[in-house]
Amino acid sequence: QVQLVESEGGLVQAGGSLRLSCAASGLAFSGYAMGWFRQAPGKEREFVAAISPSGANTRYADSVKGRFTISRDNAKNTVYLQMNILKPEDTAVYYCAAGPYRDYAGDYWYWGQGTQVTVSS
Repeated sequence: QVQLVESEGGLVQAGGSLRLSCAASGLAFSGYAMGWFRQAPGKEREFVAAISPSGANTRYADSVKGRFTISRDNAKNTVYLQMNILKPEDTAVYYCAAGPYRDYAGDYWYWGQGTQVTVSS
């Protein structure tokens, strides 16, 4: 049984930082790309960042490029999302996902339950 469990999000002021983690079990973690997506109220789920199975390659949405960093530790079956210079528009439920190295949510096979990140102005 595959499980992806995100860490607790939280409330942070604009300009602040937050680090999310996602622990995977029940799958050969190092064989999957990992992605982070987010969904704000009334909006579709959108791509945030992805990292290749080895960690050698990363890709980001334009809206977070230069502010967010995705990384992974295959020894710990964990993927991270470091979020800096947070903005109110980053407020959303954040999801981690396992699948191919793509930026389309429908391509990913396994999903976490999501964690709320709220950025106050």
